[in-house]
Amino acid sequence: MAFRNKSWSPIPDPVGVTLARAACDILETPQAADKALRTHKLAAAWRAGAIVGVGRARPPTRPPRAPHPELKPPRDMPRRRIKKGPAGRIALLHAVAHIELNAIDLAWDIIARFTESELPPAFYHDWVTVADEEATHLQLLSERLATLGAHYGDLPAHGGLWDAAEQTSGDVLARLAIAPLLLEARGLDVTPGMIDRLESVDDTESAHVLNIIYRDEIGHVATGVRWFEWVAEQRGLEPKATYRDLVKRHFKSRIKPPFNTAARDAAGFSADWYESLVE
Repeated sequence: MAFRNKSWSPIPDPVGVTLARAACDILETPQAADKALRTHKLAAAWRAGAIVGVGRARPPTRPPRAPHPELKPPRDMPRRRIKKGPAGRIALLHAVAHIELNAIDLAWDIIARFTESELPPAFYHDWVTVADEEATHLQLLSERLATLGAHYGDLPAHGGLWDAAEQTSGDVLARLAIAPLLLEARGLDVTPGMIDRLESVDDTESAHVLNIIYRDEIGHVATGVRWFEWVAEQRGLEPKATYRDLVKRHFKSRIKPPFNTAARDAAGFSADWYESLVE
């Protein structure tokens, strides 16, 4: 792994603590390399039955971040252009790595924050799996950046990615609507274009990493659909209408096509969920 702010502190064993407490420990870890390693350790301990139940804990409102990358408002972020030289590819991979860092935290936050919502054990198991895969994505991107002579943390990054988490911190259904079913679903729309751009400059290695991420993200959106439907039905709500309602309430930006309907359909997220939201 190659990170600008690599930490060499030992990663503690999570055995003997609750899942929620261990999730908070990861959320409170500022260094990206440590966050990914802690995630893999906790996921392995959870699957091995070494975690003392889900438990309850109080996650941070906003996870702390290392000094680098510098976080900037979206309007101050430069546009990324893929050219023959490595600079544009580095900028693209760095931006995706930052998204994956936030995706790790979103998965642990949904576990730690909503322990009072009468959710079944399978809910937590699914989001541990998502967190584990997001950590792998971050490591793959960091390794690819290293081969291009760069590190995660070298470039500025989007500082507003956690805003959606803060806006949906009071309701697991709202969180599911905005995180996996809007933000990650948007990733399904744009990732094939990024892969094509990388292949157009013969960077098949970077394209391969994004293909792995793309495949896994279809599964993450499917996880979001499955649990959104489950929670909505537990509350006696019609899922698709409720989804549209929550998006209008919690997401103020425009919903814009084109949509990757093939990938969305593969995730069980058909067009009748979101078509009417397009302005």
